Amino acid sequence: MEEIKLDKPLETIIGKLESWYDAFISMLPNMAMALIVFLFFLVLARLARKVFSRLFEKTSTNKALESLFSTIIYYTVMGLGLFIILGILKLQTAVTSLLAGVGVIGLALGFAFQDIAANFVSGIILAFRTPYLIGDIVEINGITGTVKGTNLRVTIIESFTGQETYVPNKEVLANPITNFSVMKKRRIDLSVGVSYAEDLDKVEEIVLEVFNSMDGVIHKDQMFFDYEEFGGSSINFNIRFWIEFPAGPGYLVMKTRAIKAIKVAFDKNDISIPFPIRTLDFGIKGGKTLSEMRVATEGDEKTDTGA
Repeated sequence: MEEIKLDKPLETIIGKLESWYDAFISMLPNMAMALIVFLFFLVLARLARKVFSRLFEKTSTNKALESLFSTIIYYTVMGLGLFIILGILKLQTAVTSLLAGVGVIGLALGFAFQDIAANFVSGIILAFRTPYLIGDIVEINGITGTVKGTNLRVTIIESFTGQETYVPNKEVLANPITNFSVMKKRRIDLSVGVSYAEDLDKVEEIVLEVFNSMDGVIHKDQMFFDYEEFGGSSINFNIRFWIEFPAGPGYLVMKTRAIKAIKVAFDKNDISIPFPIRTLDFGIKGGKTLSEMRVATEGDEKTDTGA
């Protein structure tokens, strides 16, 4: 049986390990320098982000835009440090390969993470357009609440029931946005019905007097009263009035106060808000009046059935 010689392979492996060891030893000063440079650029990136945030706060209150630019500055500084570190470690070929691969990787990630990319781009657009600010009360895609935060991926809305909803920026940009805080006011439309027997001019006068004297109602010259329709059991009217929003008492609070005030004023002036009722008219053509109709008795029922 032929003897297997391991001397040459072992020498080759040992020689390779020794060369790697020598290269590692010779690279220690460069690696130490690279570590120092890394720590320097890490501190520099954080400092640059903090300085930019402070300067930006003096010129704008747009938190989303501040977050966008501070993040870009941070990663730009760190990227510059990465290329310098690769140069110190004499990995110039890695730098070239990295630059060449950035485009390929970006293209692949664009296809693989289309939703993430769409949310990121939408976040940038929203940061520049600023349709809302932190603390604004908004309605987005059927979700109503207070904007608690926003970043390059989602907008955080806290509903009035206390739940946080994370709305992707792509959905925010693609749907109508209602911002209740921009105009600093909100209109309340209240529908009420009164009896057909009431004096409509008197009803209007009483309602307008109620709202002209109510605290929290603003722009009283823009208050509008209109009769809407002949309802099934009442004549229905609308009263439309403005309140401060969201700085005032609140939409639901003012609506409750308005309903109470109308009820008190109507009770004081003997104006009735009728229950839904239905009137049966037996005097129509071809029918009989109620007085002409005979109520069947037990005896009649037995006669009809032949008992």
